[in-house]
Amino acid sequence: MRALAALAGILRKVCGTFIGATGFAIVLIIIAMAVFAPIVATHDPDQLDVLNRFAPPSAAHWLGTDHLGRDLYSRLVHGSTIAMFVALTSIILALSFGTILGILAAFLSTRAESVILILFDVISSFPSLVLALAIVSVFGPSMSIVIIIVAITLTPHFGRVARAQVLTLKNAPFLEAERILGASGSRIIVMHILPNIMGTLLVLASMDIPVVITIEAGLSFLGLGVRPPLASWGTLVQDGYQFLTDSWIPVVVASLALAFATLGFTLFGEALRDAVDPRIRPRH
Repeated sequence: MRALAALAGILRKVCGTFIGATGFAIVLIIIAMAVFAPIVATHDPDQLDVLNRFAPPSAAHWLGTDHLGRDLYSRLVHGSTIAMFVALTSIILALSFGTILGILAAFLSTRAESVILILFDVISSFPSLVLALAIVSVFGPSMSIVIIIVAITLTPHFGRVARAQVLTLKNAPFLEAERILGASGSRIIVMHILPNIMGTLLVLASMDIPVVITIEAGLSFLGLGVRPPLASWGTLVQDGYQFLTDSWIPVVVASLALAFATLGFTLFGEALRDAVDPRIRPRH
């Protein structure tokens, strides 16, 4: 109950500003589309109707059809499911592994800490696209590969933040009191360290969602991510680009969806950061 009350208080602060309320509304729309895609969509996203290809928007096809006669609105809605699934899954993996490695780096010996930090530097030195090309060349393109690539790329991001947060708390007086009372290291980490650093990490994760959506769309556009006939926003842009002279609607629709999602999650993440971090609010 206390956690729910705290969450409700944070959401009230987020929605108390125009930016936060706008971002929260956009996020809710995208999540609702992703969760209820089979209900919200008006057609089967993979149903072909070649005789009706490049149809303009109408009552039957709200956003028109693509080069194979598939309903663009339905593919756009199902694309939100792919985008949110990839974003949430990869961020959860990166957050979990990054937090674990960051806490270990803060508590283990100097040599072990150096090894973990070198691992972070090695991963960060590879651009996402180069890493994607290397992994795809071995395993082939798929949604699972996209999730793995994004998770590996973001793990140092969360790991460094977790390590920095733990180092600031490591010698705090209340933790020293816990050690004097005989609390084990695992209890201190689970009961005191994690609750105090998860707020910052979750805000960071919310601000990384649009980054992941963009990465997934970019990899799918290049043919390195989600494979057809799955309706990814990146594949929608790719299909539309190939037939741009026939119809500009597919490219514009998919691009606007990406821009809409990026704007919403960015605004929500910034408002959430301002609501959670008391050091930021006074400056506004």
